[in-house]
Parts: sequence; structure tokens; C-alpha cells
Amino acid sequence: MKIWRGVEQTPSGWGRSVVTIGMYDGVHRGHQYLLQATVARAHAVGLSSVAVTLDPHPTEVVRPGSHPPILTSVKRKAELLADLGLDALCVIPFTAEFSRLQPDEFVHSALVAHLHAAAVVVGENFRFGHRAQGSVDTLHELGERFGFQVEGVGIQRAGEVPLSSTYIRACVAAGDMPAAAAALGRPHRVEGIVVRGDRRGRELGYPTANVEAPGHTAIPADGVYAGRLIRDGKPLPAAISVGTNPTFSGAQRRVEAFVLDFSDDLYGEHVAVEFVTRLRGMERFCKVEDLTAAMADDVTRTRAVLSHEAN
Repeated sequence: MKIWRGVEQTPSGWGRSVVTIGMYDGVHRGHQYLLQATVARAHAVGLSSVAVTLDPHPTEVVRPGSHPPILTSVKRKAELLADLGLDALCVIPFTAEFSRLQPDEFVHSALVAHLHAAAVVVGENFRFGHRAQGSVDTLHELGERFGFQVEGVGIQRAGEVPLSSTYIRACVAAGDMPAAAAALGRPHRVEGIVVRGDRRGRELGYPTANVEAPGHTAIPADGVYAGRLIRDGKPLPAAISVGTNPTFSGAQRRVEAFVLDFSDDLYGEHVAVEFVTRLRGMERFCKVEDLTAAMADDVTRTRAVLSHEAN
């Protein structure tokens, strides 16, 4: 899949294409339905399919300090889009200047002049342009003016619950990983570099990979989880701790993964941690012996959860 940042970096000679626009944070099942519709439409007319997304999240520019927790990095988003068959991803830097573009200015600059849209596929609640003035109806009107078709795709639901990034963020924040996975179509993942911590896990017989995630990452509620550490694309079973380690009066919130039956050094590596289910909340133990007993039980329960999931 081709990837470029900024519509002005669209490859020279780029022909007409079928374009979809959205944040696509999480690339959840609702997004997948819309993206698959985009790919199918592009294949039907023999054109390339292009996803357009924004970085950073618009709220951080429009209302600094209000950046929502992010479910997928741009890199991970690109991987998921490629898996769905998208031909290209155009990442538009969201700036104060960009936020002031009128709907027709955005459409002409991005969709017409650079991406040469023959069709545009968006969610039925899609908004764009300065102060979100533009709607799907606006896009239809501009499509008639500039010569492209528009398809608005309805919001997908899981029962009575609309599939949305906001809903999934709430599931993650509550530690409800099965619900998040059901909406995403896969376990929620946190990525980052393995950095050195206090090394207490090693002293207790449970050495952990301390995963330093980028700012604004959607981190699950404090507690212990059964899950996996992904290294070089290979999933490794892991018991994962999220929190401040209250037994030792910790202050920094961390994501630490104890990889089962594993002894390699992970320091400095970029890894991902996938959360399957929450085993318990974060607890403060009066005795170290009680903590190690709880950790042993966490490992036993992690094995059971992952074995059951595999079957």
C-alpha cells in the first residue's frame, strides 16, 4: 500500500480514484464495513482505493488538551487498512490553517485537484470543513459541481450499540476487553518501546517488559490482564499489569508484560501488547509474599484463559 503525508505529496500522475475519508481510529468493525465498500466500489470500476485520514486528532488543534485516547497509531492504522485491501493512505496534517478551510475549499484541494476522486464513500454522519459545516448532503452538492459520486454508508451496530471509536474507548477505559474486542474485531493493542523500569519483577521471579506507549494511547483500566506480547509479528502469551504498582508506592502508571516461558532480552525493542480479558483489579499487598502468590495465580489464570480461547 502506498502512503504519503499531505495531499500535495500525492504521487505524480495519480489517476482517478475512489476515496474514503475519516479518522478511522481503531479501524473497528463499523469502519471495516465502510472500507470494504470503498474497496469493492474501486474494484468494480477499475480504480485505486484511497483512505484519507487526519493527524493529529482534530480536537487537539481545535480545543488543545482535549485529545481523546487513541486506539490505533497511524502506523497500525496503515497496516489494518492494507489488510482490508486499500491501495493507498493519505495522511493530512491537521493544523489550525487546515481547520479553517471551507467545505468547498477542502473538496477542491484534496479530493479534486490531488486525488482526482471519481467517487467518495463516507459514513452517513460524516462532517467536514470549518466548524464541521459540511455534511453528506453538502458532499453530494459538491460532487455534482466537481464531477464525483458520493455514497453515504449507514452506521453499523452490534445489537443496540452503535459501533464507534467513542464506545470502544469507553470499553477500554473500563477494562472491558471482550466488549472492546467484539467491536474492534480483534483484541485491543497497545504499542511502544520496551524501557527499563524498577526491575522489581525480576527480583520477584517475574521479569516484565515495561512498554512505554506514546502519549494519548488508549490504556485499559488499572489491573491485571491475560493477553499477549507481539514481537516481530509473533504472539507470545503474557500476564499484563497496568497501574502504578501500589505495593511499592509507585507513582508512574505503567504497562508491564510478563511473557510466559520466555527468557530473551526485549529492552529497546518495539513491541505490542494485546489485552484479552481482565483478571483482577490493581491491589496493594501488605506482604511481598502475598504479591508473589497473586502473581503466580495470575500466570495460572492467564494460561487457562488463553488455552480456552485457542479452543
